[in-house]
Amino acid sequence: MAKLTFHGHATVSIETDDGTRIIVDPWFDENPLSDVKADEIGKVDYIFCTHGHTDHFADAIPLAKRTGATLVSTFEIASFAETQGVENVHPMHIGGGFDFPFGRVKMTPALHGGKVHGDETGAFTTVPGGFLFKVDGLGLYHAGDTALLGDMRFLEGQVDVALLPIGDNFTMGPDDAVRATELIHPRVVIPIHYNTWDLIAQDPEAFRKKMGDRARVEIMAPGDTIPLS
Repeated sequence: MAKLTFHGHATVSIETDDGTRIIVDPWFDENPLSDVKADEIGKVDYIFCTHGHTDHFADAIPLAKRTGATLVSTFEIASFAETQGVENVHPMHIGGGFDFPFGRVKMTPALHGGKVHGDETGAFTTVPGGFLFKVDGLGLYHAGDTALLGDMRFLEGQVDVALLPIGDNFTMGPDDAVRATELIHPRVVIPIHYNTWDLIAQDPEAFRKKMGDRARVEIMAPGDTIPLS
């Protein structure tokens, strides 16, 4: 059974049944909520980045270079990573999917900013996204940083577990995350991207109450691990 570990903010790691280790949006060293530092991360096979902002991408390139992991993101971010010495990249883009050895991944739309951390030229600015993972028979949706999108309704029936931002200000807030849940109909929602700074302070228990019986809300502290079932 696959399992998911939350590392604070929007950073998660996934370990599949076959032992594949995946990290999504790695931000460890400067993340005030992280349970680990980047150099404490061991084996990594894939790094998925929803977009290029510092709090989702800052540790992606050094981690990929150290571990040899394949960095997966938009064509522009993958191309930038290559200029920084990352040897293994897999470019994708919104609406496209690919059958990786561990399962299928589709890149989904998100509505947010496109700056790429570390790109001083601005040549690699890109669109943000999310990822829909099909791993060990389960659908896992990491929404990335996004506003509420009507296109989320097209994910209905494909998502068992949804990681949704609730911080407001930069992304969806709790009310819109509830509305997103009504469009997607996952069984489980894990709130992310909140309480890192005062600007995105939220009460996850209040969010759980707002959700009601629409989905089960799993509130995870940094370092917590749950089975994906």
